[in-house]
Amino acid sequence: MSNDTMANLRKEYSLQGLDESSVEPNPFTQFEHWFRETLNARLPEPNAVVLATVSADGRPSARVVLMKGFDERGFAFFTNYESRKGIELQRNPYAALLFYWAELERQVRIEGVVEKVSVDESEEYFRSRPLESQLSAWASRQSSVISSRTVLEQTIAELRARYGDQDVPLPPFWGGFRLRPHTFEFWQGKPNRLHDRLRYTRMDVAWRIERLSP
Repeated sequence: MSNDTMANLRKEYSLQGLDESSVEPNPFTQFEHWFRETLNARLPEPNAVVLATVSADGRPSARVVLMKGFDERGFAFFTNYESRKGIELQRNPYAALLFYWAELERQVRIEGVVEKVSVDESEEYFRSRPLESQLSAWASRQSSVISSRTVLEQTIAELRARYGDQDVPLPPFWGGFRLRPHTFEFWQGKPNRLHDRLRYTRMDVAWRIERLSP
């Protein structure tokens, strides 16, 4: 693809605006409003979010995960603790989330510190997963090299035979993380690239709201 073709890929944003006088003083409440609108708009996987982590030697990496809950404590997602992201988060707990809802011309950036959720919370979510997803959590040594897909499928078959109709236990290497935000940025697309950007920064007992240049 030529550079000229790439340069001409443009979209004008014009659906809505974002103003300091109309947003919620609490970013969690503002996020809840926007997330509810993604559900009402029936967007595909609105809980898909880019998670960015940093290794111990300062090398960044990013991938899409699924947010499985949010409240005033933060944003929760689940993974293999021995995966690349799991190891990076345990060595360097600072991380960032990016939600992008193209159909609504919106994105939300969230930065903060990540910690493991309780075992009880991980157990509760694990029990809510379909059986095959529970077995996959045991079968996949996420991010490690495997010789072929056949190995993975054989492992799943062995686990299915082992557990049968029994409950599948929570793997000791699998569970949840929660990102506790210290910064939110709400972005609303506007014409001529003059987008609206509002940043919330956590203070002692409240949040400071500032407009950023686009």
